Amino acid sequence: MSALRRSAIATFASVTAAATVAALAPTAAVSAPPPESEGLGAPSVTDAQLGRVLHSMSLEEKIGQMFVLFAYGPDANTPDARNTRLYGVGTPAEVVAKYKPGGWIYFNARDNVQNPTQLASYSNQLQSAALKTGRHVPMTIATDQEQGVVVRIGPPATQFGGNMAHGAARSTADARTAAGITGRELKAMGIRQDYAPVADVNVNALNPVIGVRSFSSDPQLVSDLTVAQVKGYQKDAGIIATAKHFPGHGDTVDDSHTALPTINHTREEWNTIDAPPFKAAIKAGIDSIMTAHIVIPSLDPSGDPATLSKPIMTGVLRNELGFKGLIITDALEMAAVRAKYGDAEVAVRAIEAGVDQLLLPPAPDVQFQAVVDAVKSGRISEDRIDESLFRILKLKHKSDVLRKPFVDPAAVATTVGTPEHLATAQQIVDKSITLVKNDTGTLPLSNQARKVLVTGWGVNTTQALGASLTKRGATTTVAQTGAAPTDAAIADAVAKAKANDVTVVLTQKAWDTKVTDKLAKQQKLVKDLLATGKTVIVVAVRDPYDIAYFDQAPTYVATYGYQAVSMESLAKVLYGEIAPTGKLPVDIPVAGQPATPLYPFGHGLSW
Repeated sequence: MSALRRSAIATFASVTAAATVAALAPTAAVSAPPPESEGLGAPSVTDAQLGRVLHSMSLEEKIGQMFVLFAYGPDANTPDARNTRLYGVGTPAEVVAKYKPGGWIYFNARDNVQNPTQLASYSNQLQSAALKTGRHVPMTIATDQEQGVVVRIGPPATQFGGNMAHGAARSTADARTAAGITGRELKAMGIRQDYAPVADVNVNALNPVIGVRSFSSDPQLVSDLTVAQVKGYQKDAGIIATAKHFPGHGDTVDDSHTALPTINHTREEWNTIDAPPFKAAIKAGIDSIMTAHIVIPSLDPSGDPATLSKPIMTGVLRNELGFKGLIITDALEMAAVRAKYGDAEVAVRAIEAGVDQLLLPPAPDVQFQAVVDAVKSGRISEDRIDESLFRILKLKHKSDVLRKPFVDPAAVATTVGTPEHLATAQQIVDKSITLVKNDTGTLPLSNQARKVLVTGWGVNTTQALGASLTKRGATTTVAQTGAAPTDAAIADAVAKAKANDVTVVLTQKAWDTKVTDKLAKQQKLVKDLLATGKTVIVVAVRDPYDIAYFDQAPTYVATYGYQAVSMESLAKVLYGEIAPTGKLPVDIPVAGQPATPLYPFGHGLSW
């Protein structure tokens, strides 16, 4: 970095002037590119040029680039009281102007997402705001579009079954194709970074936060599919992939959103189970890795979460594994990382540990100032800040956000949710459905007319399956009962089951009674339906582990996801239009006996 400091002879302002002048109004389309000459706007940029830009920035501008923020609301120029409470300013554009952040993240649950065209316009507004501030550096806009159970942008964007569905299908080609489609659609909306793929190896059936977000319990399968998706995002779509959650979140019984998990893997176990997918991703050229707020004593006995651990972030990830890309924290608003230190100290310690970007700081003013003070006091050197800033700028150049920060909202429809993408997604998900039990030969169903009850978890999911079955000639009744059905809802479902020929009951984490004993009511629902003596098909629409709690069910199917695309694939299998080809990508253990498989990895029936 000292060599770059010596080469600091120019500023960034002249390079980005054209982009700033052409910054879009909220409804504008595409900006003219900056001059393709000396500077970051050029198609080919040297490290020395990046260094000159870096050293033209003030300390506060540099630190701003290390923060990834969000704001409430669907456009950049409308104030929201929730933004004022968090940031002291009302509009997202004012947030950008105040902090000059290097990154931004979208959430559907925080009113950012209405539709893909709106997101493209929102992205342009944010980039316009960024180009009007400081050194006019555009932001890297990101989101969590893991697919399956974690998506921020729903239909009409193309939906897939998620990681464990890919694990069941065992196709690296399909996993890459899915990432490529997802990445191209995100890019059309102005999103240049996906916080995916999840590289955790889910070896714990009681893991409350990872589960089907993982490809598998097999490190080699997780590695192969992680690499496939890295290639899909980065090579095929041209966006930034982010492997998460290092050093591996697959063997926890606590959710790091609410508690600080500890993983007691020995160093040998970590090397064998958790490390391989991250090593494979690094070898494949992964651009970014996200940290986990977990304690692994064999890697760092201090009790600090990995996000704040220099032995893990620098010692293991940088030095041992040789990762040279961007390290970003998991959300700093999560309880696990806030448990031991105050928010100000968390921000400083994360940087000391070796992290480059701080995601979702819960106290932005306090945490921003804490980093500034740490540098001014000498606790953190400015060279250390420059190291991270260089990685940030280099990745912005690689993803072409510096030269082309804007997108064309009018072109979104030609990329996002196209008939070709939707058809490809359906074909991929079709291969994932896993028939675990078919003891009475109930499946496949014949084409005869019949009355079918669809019940269990998920308002949208039960409706989607009901619609798919109706298309196939069934007279369908839908009675959604939720994650914790009441006794009255169970009794109503049982009465309806008696009046129908077939009942399909959907379960969603029916194994998980840790949060509240009410969740055991899903188990009661299934058992009471089975007691009617009518034909009952049990379908786990999330974790496949539910069967351990009602193994008396003669017919059991795992879909690994509850999107409409998965319900259509399920309907195809139920009616024999396609044969089930999915194989369990995890062991399903006996309830209460985690080391004893009830159905082993690789199990899957067909006809």
